[in-house]
Amino acid sequence: VDLQFVAAMGPPGGGRNHVTPRYMRHFNQLWLTDYSACSLERIFSTILAWHLADFGGDVKATCSKLVACTVAVYTTISAELLPTPAKSHYTFNLRDVAKVFQGVLQSSPKTIGGADEMLCLWQHECRRVFADRLVDDADSLWFTTLLDSQLKGAFNKDLATVTGGTTALYGDFMKDDSSLYERLPGMDVLTTKMSAMLDDFNAVSKRPMSLVLFPFAVEHVCRILRILKSPFGNALLVGVGGSGRQSLTTLATAVADFSLFQIELSKNYDTTAWREDLKVLLRKAGEMGESTVFLLSDVQIKDESYVEDLNNLLNAGEVPNLFAADEVSQIAETLTPVMKQEGGADFSPSGLWRLFVQRCRANMHIVLAMSPIGEAFRNRLRKFPSLVNCCTIDWFTAWPADALHTVAHSYFRDVEMEESTREAVVKACSFFQVSVREASQEFFSELRRHNYVTPTSYLELLGAFRSLLDVKRSEVSQAKSRYDVGLEKLQQTAESVEGMQAELIELQPKLVVATKETDELMVKIEKDSADAQQVRDKVEVEEAAATAKAEEATAIKVECEAGLAEALPALEASIQALQTLKKDDITEVKGMKNPPGGVKLTMEAVCIMNEVKPEKVPAPDGKGKVDDYWGPAKKMMSDSRFLQNLMDYNKDNIKPEIIEKIRVYTNNDAFDPELIKKASKACFGLCCWVRAMEVYDRVAKDVEPKRMRLAKAEAEFAEVSGLLAEKKEALAAVEAKINELQAQFTAADEKKKDLGQQVEDCSQKLDRAQTLIGGLGGEKDRWGASSAQLGEQLFNITGDVLIASGVVSYMGPFTAVFRERVTTRWIEYCRSEQIPCSSPFSLGATLGNPVKVREWNIDGLPNDSFSIDNGIVISYARRWPLMIDPQMQANKWIKTMCAAPKTAGLVTFKPSDGDFVRSLENAVQFGKPALLENVGEDIDPVLEPVLLKQIFKSGGVDSLRIGDSTVEYNPDFRFYITSKLTNPHYLPEVSVKVTLLNFMITPEGLQDQLLGIVVAKEKPELETEKSALILEAAGNKKQLKEIEDKILQVLSESEGNILDDESLINTLSQSKVTSNEINAKAEEAAKTEVMIDETREKYRPVAFRASLLFFCVADMGSVDPMYQYSMPWFVNLFVKAIENSEKSEDISERLVILGDFFTYLLYENICRSLFEAHKLLFSFCVAVKILQGDGRINAEEWRFFLSGSSGSQVDALNPDPDWITSAMWRGVASLAKLPAFEGVEASFSSDIAAWRAYFDSAETHQEQIPSGLHERLDPLQRLCVLRSVRPDKVVPGMQDYVKHYIGQRFIEPPPFDIGVSFKDSTNSMPIVFVISPGSDPYDDLLKLATELKMNKKLQAISLGQGQGPIAEKAMTSAMEKGSWILLQNCHLAASWMPKLEAIVEQYVPSEMHRDYRLWLTSLPSPLFPVSILQNSVKMTIEPPRGIKMNMKGSYNNITDPYLDAHPKAPQFKKLLYGLCFFHALLQDRRRFGALGFNIRYEFTAGDLKCCMLQLETYLAKYDEVPYQVLVNLFGHINYGGRITDDWDRRCVLTTLMSIVNEGIMSDTFMLAPGSDCYASPADTSVAGYLESIGDFPLNPHPNVFGLHANADITCAQNETQELCDIMLSLQPKVSTGGGKSRDEVIAEVAAGLQARDLKPFPMDEIAARYPLSYEQSMNTVLSQECIRYNRLIRVYNKSLADLLKALKGLIVMSAELEAMATSLYSNQVPAMWAKVAYPSLKPLAAWVDDLARRIEFLQSWDRGGPPPAYWISGFFFPQAFLTGTLQNYARKHKVAIDTVSFAFHVMAQEPNSVAEAPEDGCYVFGMFLEGAVWDPDACLLAEARPKELYSVFPMLWLKPEVDRKPPTSGVYSCPLYKTTTRAGTLSTTGHSTNFVLMIELPSDKPCSGTFSRYAETFSAHWIGRAVALFTTLTY
Repeated sequence: VDLQFVAAMGPPGGGRNHVTPRYMRHFNQLWLTDYSACSLERIFSTILAWHLADFGGDVKATCSKLVACTVAVYTTISAELLPTPAKSHYTFNLRDVAKVFQGVLQSSPKTIGGADEMLCLWQHECRRVFADRLVDDADSLWFTTLLDSQLKGAFNKDLATVTGGTTALYGDFMKDDSSLYERLPGMDVLTTKMSAMLDDFNAVSKRPMSLVLFPFAVEHVCRILRILKSPFGNALLVGVGGSGRQSLTTLATAVADFSLFQIELSKNYDTTAWREDLKVLLRKAGEMGESTVFLLSDVQIKDESYVEDLNNLLNAGEVPNLFAADEVSQIAETLTPVMKQEGGADFSPSGLWRLFVQRCRANMHIVLAMSPIGEAFRNRLRKFPSLVNCCTIDWFTAWPADALHTVAHSYFRDVEMEESTREAVVKACSFFQVSVREASQEFFSELRRHNYVTPTSYLELLGAFRSLLDVKRSEVSQAKSRYDVGLEKLQQTAESVEGMQAELIELQPKLVVATKETDELMVKIEKDSADAQQVRDKVEVEEAAATAKAEEATAIKVECEAGLAEALPALEASIQALQTLKKDDITEVKGMKNPPGGVKLTMEAVCIMNEVKPEKVPAPDGKGKVDDYWGPAKKMMSDSRFLQNLMDYNKDNIKPEIIEKIRVYTNNDAFDPELIKKASKACFGLCCWVRAMEVYDRVAKDVEPKRMRLAKAEAEFAEVSGLLAEKKEALAAVEAKINELQAQFTAADEKKKDLGQQVEDCSQKLDRAQTLIGGLGGEKDRWGASSAQLGEQLFNITGDVLIASGVVSYMGPFTAVFRERVTTRWIEYCRSEQIPCSSPFSLGATLGNPVKVREWNIDGLPNDSFSIDNGIVISYARRWPLMIDPQMQANKWIKTMCAAPKTAGLVTFKPSDGDFVRSLENAVQFGKPALLENVGEDIDPVLEPVLLKQIFKSGGVDSLRIGDSTVEYNPDFRFYITSKLTNPHYLPEVSVKVTLLNFMITPEGLQDQLLGIVVAKEKPELETEKSALILEAAGNKKQLKEIEDKILQVLSESEGNILDDESLINTLSQSKVTSNEINAKAEEAAKTEVMIDETREKYRPVAFRASLLFFCVADMGSVDPMYQYSMPWFVNLFVKAIENSEKSEDISERLVILGDFFTYLLYENICRSLFEAHKLLFSFCVAVKILQGDGRINAEEWRFFLSGSSGSQVDALNPDPDWITSAMWRGVASLAKLPAFEGVEASFSSDIAAWRAYFDSAETHQEQIPSGLHERLDPLQRLCVLRSVRPDKVVPGMQDYVKHYIGQRFIEPPPFDIGVSFKDSTNSMPIVFVISPGSDPYDDLLKLATELKMNKKLQAISLGQGQGPIAEKAMTSAMEKGSWILLQNCHLAASWMPKLEAIVEQYVPSEMHRDYRLWLTSLPSPLFPVSILQNSVKMTIEPPRGIKMNMKGSYNNITDPYLDAHPKAPQFKKLLYGLCFFHALLQDRRRFGALGFNIRYEFTAGDLKCCMLQLETYLAKYDEVPYQVLVNLFGHINYGGRITDDWDRRCVLTTLMSIVNEGIMSDTFMLAPGSDCYASPADTSVAGYLESIGDFPLNPHPNVFGLHANADITCAQNETQELCDIMLSLQPKVSTGGGKSRDEVIAEVAAGLQARDLKPFPMDEIAARYPLSYEQSMNTVLSQECIRYNRLIRVYNKSLADLLKALKGLIVMSAELEAMATSLYSNQVPAMWAKVAYPSLKPLAAWVDDLARRIEFLQSWDRGGPPPAYWISGFFFPQAFLTGTLQNYARKHKVAIDTVSFAFHVMAQEPNSVAEAPEDGCYVFGMFLEGAVWDPDACLLAEARPKELYSVFPMLWLKPEVDRKPPTSGVYSCPLYKTTTRAGTLSTTGHSTNFVLMIELPSDKPCSGTFSRYAETFSAHWIGRAVALFTTLTY
C-alpha cells in the first residue's frame, strides 16, 4: 500500500526494447520533451548574467549572445555529428552545455578585462567540452568553422581575432599563490613550468616518469587538469596504449595536488578485491575528505561488472550495497562531527549517508583510460551511457606531423650535426612512424598478424638515435683514427730510414776529435785541483771553530726564548683581561658593602703589588686587630688611572719582598681566576694580572743571566766569522777556476757521449725501423682499406644509425620480408632527403660486433641475418624483449648465453609458477638474468614496474617495487620473455612495455641446424671437428681482434718518434709474431673447414628438404588449432629417421633414401593427428613444397590453381553455352592469360567436340587434355585445367599429383594404431586424442591397457564443472603410483586448461613413475593449451575417409584367431565382411551431405563392435543364418537407434538388406555395384581380406552408395573449394587497398533493400474480401499467410530503417543491428529476419528476390481471387495450405477429414496454361527434383542427366480421395522438403520445419514400400539415389 513505483525509459529503438501495453497499463505516463532553445537560453542567461554582475560593461553585453551561440553550437553538433558505429561516443546532452558555462563561471574580473577575452574563454570551453572528443581532423576543422561562424554572426569577429592567432589554454596552476582561472602564457613558458612540476614529482615519487613534454602532451595535461578542477569532473581518455593517457593523468594529478588512487592487479585479483578497493577509494574521498583521482585503464577491467560499478559511481557517487552495516556505522560516526561543522541538521543514518555520498562526488574524480581498438569500447558505451554522459571525453589522436617534428627537435637539439641534416632527420623520423603504421596494416592484411605503432615506438626511435649516434660516431672515428695513426707511424718510419743512415756516416769522425780534446783537458784539471785542496783544508779548520761559537750562541738564545714563552702568553692574557674592564666594573667592585671572599682576596693581592698599606681593624672574634685591605683598596680603585697604572706596571723591577708576599696568594687554591670570576668579572681580570706578574718576575730572573751570556757569545761569533769570510773568498777564487775547467771538461765529455749516443741511437733506430716495417708493413694495405671503409661508414653514419634505430624500435614484430620492404622505403626516403646512408643497409654492419655475433651463434642463435638482427635488437633496445618463439629458438639461445659461469646464473620461470614473483625478486636483487617462458597474450600486471623500469631511490640505493615488496635494483639484471604462441595478438597496452621480437625460425637458420644434425649423425667425426673448428675460429678471431686493437692502441698512444721506444717496438713485434702464428693456424683451420664443408654440403639437400617440410607442418596450425608441432618434436623425428633409415656408403643413394624415409615418416606421424579432410591437403602441400624447393612450381600457375578465375573481363565469346557455363568460361579465359596456356580459348572453338568429351568423361582427371595440351603441360598445369573445366575432379587430380611425385603411399594414410602412439610417448609427454563428434577412443585405450596389464591402473575422468580439482588430485596420485589417467572432453573445461598446462609444464620425469601416462581427449578448440599440443603425441579419432580406408581400419582390429574360432567360421566371415562393408558405406555416405543422410549421424566403431558381438552370438545360436533377426538388430537397434529421421531409416535399411541376405554367401555376390572388387571374397585370412580391400578404389564411385554420378559433383566441388581456400589462406596475401569503407558498403546495401519498398498486406481489406468461410478454407489460409508475411515485412522494414539511422548516428547501434550489419556486409540473411521468416538457404540478394516473388504471389491471389494452380514454394506454411485443401474436400463431400488423403497425378500442362482449378483438390507447381528427372514421355522417374543436379518438376494435381490405399508397386514414395538441407526439427505445430509431405511418383522400379513395411522385394534404387522434391533451392 505504501510502495510507489517511479520508472524512467527512453524511446524504443537503438538497443532499447519496446515496452508492452500490458506493462504500461500500470503506470500514469508523463512524456518529458526536450527543452526548446528559448528555454535553454533563459536558464543559462540568468546564471551567466548573475555571474557577470561585477564585470565590465562590454563583458556584460556579451551575455545573451554567448548563451545563444552556445545553444546553437550544441544544437548544431547534436544534429550534425551523430554517433555512427565508428564514432559511437558522439552523443551530446544538456550536461555538455552546463559544462561550457561551468568553465565560463570560473572567470573573474581580474582575469577578464574585455569582451574579446571573454569570447576567447568561451571558445576554449566549447572546445574542451565538444571538440576534445572528435576523432579526426575533418571533424575538428568542421567544429572550428562552426565556432568561427557563430562568432562572426553574433559578434562580427572571427576566431583568429579573438584568440590572437594562437592556441588559447586556460588554467589556475601557473602562479603558486593564485587560484585564478586565467589564460595560460605561451607554450614555451608553459612547457618550462610543466617540466619543473614533472621534476618535482619525480623527486618524491617511487615511480618517476621519463616524459617528453612537448606542446601536444602539455595541452592534454591542461585538458585533464581542467576536468579534475571542475566540480564533479570525471574524464574518459580514449587512445591506444602508449599515447600517454595514464602518465599525463598522473602528472595532472600531481600538479593539482590531488591524491592518485589505482588498483594493483595480481593473478588472484577478483570482484571481491575490486569491491574492497572501491571501499578504500570511497572512504578516502567521502570519509577522509581527500581530493582523489581514481585512474583506471581498460586493461585492468577483468570483469564487466567493474564497468557497471563505475557507471553507478559516475551517476550517483556510490555503488549499491557496497558497504556492510558495520562499515556504514563507522562512516556515520566519523562524519557526525563533520555534519556539525558544516551546520547540518540531519544526523540520522540516511542523512549522514547522504553527506558521505555528497563528499564522495565532490572529492572523487574518475579518469578512465580506454582504447578504441576492438568492439569492447563501443559495447561498453552502449551498455553504460554514463561513461559518456558523466565524463568529459579527451580523445588522444595519433600524433600529428607537427607534434612528431616538435618532439624530434627537442630530442635532437643537442645532437651535433648540420642544421640541414637535423631537419632532414626530423622529417625522416616522422616518415618512419607513418610508414611503419602503413606497413602494419599491410602486415595484418597479408599475414593476419597484428602490430601497433604508438607514440612510445616513436620515442624509442628518437632515444635510440640520439644515444647510438654519439656512440657509433665515437666508435667509428676512434677506429679510423687508430688505423690512420698506425699508417702515419709506418709512413714516418719508412721516410726516416734513409736520413738516419747519412747521419750515422757524418757522426763517426766528430766522435774521434771530441774524445782527444776531452783527454787533454782532464790532465790540467787534476793539477789545479791539488793546489786548491790545501787552501780548502785551512778554511775548514777555521770554519769548524766559527760553527762551534754559533752553536753555543744559538743554544743560549733558544733557552732564553723558551723561558719567555712561558711568561709572555700569561702576561698578554692579563693585559687583555684588564683591557676588557670598564670603569663601571671597577665602580661595581668599589661599591660592594660586603664583598665576597674572592673579591677581598684579589684586592689584597693588588694592594700588595702596588705597595698599598692595609688598615688595622678589629678581628672578627674581638681579640685584637687584623690587617684589612678593603678600605685602602677602595681608595686605590678611586684613582682614575687605576687600570692604566696596572697596564704600565714596571714588571721588570718588582721588589723581591712583594713577590714573596704575592706567591702566598698564587699558591692559594682560592686564588683561581675561574673561581674569582664567579664572584666578580672585574676581579677575574685583576686576579689574572697578579698571577701574570708573578710568573713574569719568576721567568725574567731566570732568563736575564742567559741574555748576558748570549750577547757575549754573539760578539765572539761575529769576530770569527769575519776572519772566516776572508779565507772563503780566497778558496772561492781557486774553486771557480777549477769549476771552469770542470765545466769545460763536462761539456767536452757530454759532447763525446752525445755523439756516441747519437751513433748508437741511429744504429738502434735503423734496426727497429727494419723490425717495424718488416713486421707491420704487410698491414699497410689492409689498414688503408679498413680506414677507407671506416671513412665511408663515418660519412654514412647518420643515415645508417637512423635506419638502425628504426629497426630496433619498430621492426621487431615483422617478418624478414616485411623488414626488408620497410627498410628499403627508408633508404629511398633518406636518399631523397640527402641523408647519407649505406646501400644495401645491414643492421649487422651498423650495430653488430662480429666477435659477439659469433659467440651468439655458438650459444645457439641461428646463423641467419634475421636471427642475428634479432640478437642485435635485444642488445640495443631500451625495453626488455618479448620474443615470439614458437620453435623455442630464442629460448634455447637465451638459456645457453646466460648460463653460468658467463653470468651470475639464469633464473627461469613461467607465469604458471606459483612463486615466480619470488624468483624475479631474487634476479633483480642479485643482478641475475631472468627468463620468463610461455607467456600468453596478457602479461601479469605485477611485472609492470619491471617492464617499465620504474626505478627509484630508497635509502640511497636504486630500488624497484614488485608486488608488495621493494627490492634493491642491481644494474646487472637482465629480463627476457618468450612466448610459444604462433600468432599472438598483443594489444598496444602490452606492446608499449616491451620490445616485441618475431623469433620464428627462418628457412636458412633451420636448414643450418638440420645440416648440423644430419652430419653429426652420419659423419660424427666431421661434425665434432667442425664444432671444434668453429670454437677455435671464434677464439682466433677474438684473439686477432684483441692483438690488432692492442697494436693500434700502442701506435695511437705513442708520442714523438716511435723508433725511440724500444719496449714499444718489442711489444709490437711480439704481437705481430703472435698474430702471424694465429693467422697461420686460422689459414690451416680454414682449409680444413673448407674440406669439411664440402663434405657437409653434400648432405644439404636432406636438410633443405627437411626445412621445407617443417614449414609445411607449421602451416597446418593455421588449418586447425589442434595441429601444433614443436621444433624439438620435429628434430627428434628427423634424428629418428637418420637412425632408422637404410644405410648406404654411396652418399647420393643415402641422400635419396634418407629424404624419402624422413618424408614418409613425417607423413605417418602427422597423418595420425590430422582429420581425414586434411590428410590429402597435407600430402599435396608436401609434394608442392618439395617441388617449390626445387624451383619447379610457377608462382602464377600455383596462385591460379588456388584461387581460380580472376573475375576479370572476358573478351572471347563462349563457343557453346549449352554445356560451357559462364563460370567455366570465365575460368578458361583467366587460364588463357597465363603464358603456358596461350591459345586455350581458341582451342575450345576449334576442338569443341574433344573438349566436350573431356568435360563429359566420368574420369576427367585421367583423360588426355585436348588440342595436344596434355603432352606439353606438367601435372600442376593439368590441375589448373581441371580447376577451370571440371572443379569436381580436382581432388582426385590432386591425388594423382601426389602419387606421381612422391608415391602412392602418401594418399593412403596409415590406419589408427594406438600402440604405436603409446611407444612414442613418455611419462612427461601426454597423449592427446583429437576427437570428432560422436567418437570415443575409450575402448581402444582399454584394449591397449589390457594388453599392457594396465587396465586396473586406468582411471577415466570426464571433465566438466567442478572436475578440475578431482583430476588434479588423480594426476598427482598417478604420478607416484605409475597409473594412467584419461581426462575426457577437455574442450568442456576451458577454464581449467591453464591449470592443466601449468601441471604438465612442471613435469620432472625423474620424479615421476616411469609407467605414468596422461591421456587427453578433446574436440578441436582454440583454448586447448598450445604447449601441450606441441609436446604431446596426438591422434585424431574419426572414421577413416573412404570405403577402402574404413574397411582397412576395421580389419586392422581383427585377427585370424578371432575369425577361425567361431563355430560357423565361413558364414561368420562372410557376414562380418558384409557388416564391415555396410559400416563403411554408412560412414562414407555422410560425405555427400544431405544426399547421404538428412541428418549427419555420428556412427562409431562402437556400433560396429556391438553388431559384431551380436553377429557372433546369434549366428552361433541359430541353426540357419537369421537374416531377418540380424537386419532388425543392426538396422533398427544398433545403427537405427541413432536415427531420428524415418527417411534416413528407410535408406539405412535399404542398404542393409541389400547386403545381409542369402546372396552374401556366394563368392560372386556383389556388395555394391560398380566394380568386381566389391564382390564378397571367398573364405580367407585377415591378410587375404586386406588384400581384397586393397583393390578398392581410393575414391569410390557414387553408384557404390546407390547414388547417381551427379552426387559426386556437389560434394567434390565443395571439397575442392574448401581445400583450395585452406591452401590459399596459407599463402601470403596481397593487399590492394582503396574501395569503400565497411559502413559505406552496408549503408548502400541497406538503402538498396529498403528501396524494394515491401509493403505489408492490408489485413482489414483482405478479411473483408476473404471472410472466414466454412466452405472455403483457403480464405483462412490466405489470411494466415498474409499475417505471417506481415510480421516478416515489418521486421524487414523497421530493421533496415533503424540500421540506416544507426549508421548515420541518429540512434544507437544495438547488438542486434550490429549483427544485422555484419550479415548484410557478408551477403547473408540477418538472423533477426530469419527468425521470423520461412526456411531458406538463399544468399541475401536471392532471398530478397524470392521474398518479393512470394509477396507478389499472395497479392495476385488477393487481387484476382484463388489461382487455378498454386505456387507451393510461395507459402510460408505449406502444410496449412494442404490441410485446407483436404478440409475443403471433406466439407464439400461431408466426410471425415481423417479418412481423406491425397492421390498424386503428374500433369503434362504448364502452370500458366491452366485456366481453371480442378473440381477437387488443387494444382501445385514450383517444385524441384534431385537425384532423378521426370520423363514426360514415359510419365516415369528417370535417371538424372549428367551434371544436372536439380530439375524442374512438372505441375502436380493433389487429388483428395476417401480411404485411399497406397499402391504396393509402380510408385516411389518421394519426400517433399522446403529446403535442400532436408533435415528439420519438430515444431510446436507438430509438423517438421522442413518436411512437407510424401508424394507417390510413378516408377518402373520395384516398389520401395512404405515406412512400416519392408518386404523381401524391397528395392534400393530410388532410395539409394536419395530422390527428393524441394519447394526452393539455394540460388
